[in-house]
Amino acid sequence: MNYYLLFKSFHLISVISWMAGLLYLPRIFVYHSQNKDVLKTSEVFKVMERKLYYYIMTPAMILSWIFGLLLIHSIGFQQLSQTWMLIKLVLVTFLTIYHFYLGKILNKFKIDQNSHSHKFYRFINEIPTILLILIVFVVIFKPL
Repeated sequence: MNYYLLFKSFHLISVISWMAGLLYLPRIFVYHSQNKDVLKTSEVFKVMERKLYYYIMTPAMILSWIFGLLLIHSIGFQQLSQTWMLIKLVLVTFLTIYHFYLGKILNKFKIDQNSHSHKFYRFINEIPTILLILIVFVVIFKPL
């Protein structure tokens, strides 16, 4: 069995799942911030946000890292000396920080202490898109 291809497949599946959550959760925050005064609606958004973050996004992030590290192990840790790999790891680290930042925001919504407008969430929703584009180009073209 070709473990490299197996790890690569699982890595791609988990990254796609993680990215879907990173793109969707801020959209939920947009609608939640617009309906924070409607108690019943706010409670529905809280459930949606919590389940997305803890049951889909966080496991997908962990699996992305695990399978990514297994891929590096499969091709050899000397790949870490290549500039493109270092750039990718830095960008993925930024995605991970962004993930935990969304978790912090989620906790603010949970206790009804959101201080941001829907425009803020529309803006930060672009962050994972930009990082994804950069990561894909770095991995495909392997510059430097």
